[in-house]
Amino acid sequence: MAFYEHVFLVRQDATTAQVDGLVEHYKGVIAAGGAKVEKVESWGVKSLTYRIKKNRKAHMVLLNISGPYAPIAEVERQESISEDVIRFMTVRVEELEGGPSAMMRRSERRRDDEDVTEEFN
Repeated sequence: MAFYEHVFLVRQDATTAQVDGLVEHYKGVIAAGGAKVEKVESWGVKSLTYRIKKNRKAHMVLLNISGPYAPIAEVERQESISEDVIRFMTVRVEELEGGPSAMMRRSERRRDDEDVTEEFN
């Protein structure tokens, strides 16, 4: 079985409900193609290093997927047509991470650091 990490960026002026709707739609496409979405992480709105299609920020979402590549190819095709999705990338990996991704661990570390700084002040 193949494992994939799929990240896509949604334009900044989309609402959280619209982003959740896109995630549910893509999960349905993946499930219909015989693959399984193991984990979904929404990283929130993040600043981009450079403008992408006139956007300085974007909603970022990670999907961990196991199964054949065909449904992922269909999701990528739909994302390339969508006006809401500004960028996407799929990477094949040896195994899926069980816990939170590196992006989520980084944000947790920041919160822990902030808590420690507040205690010393």
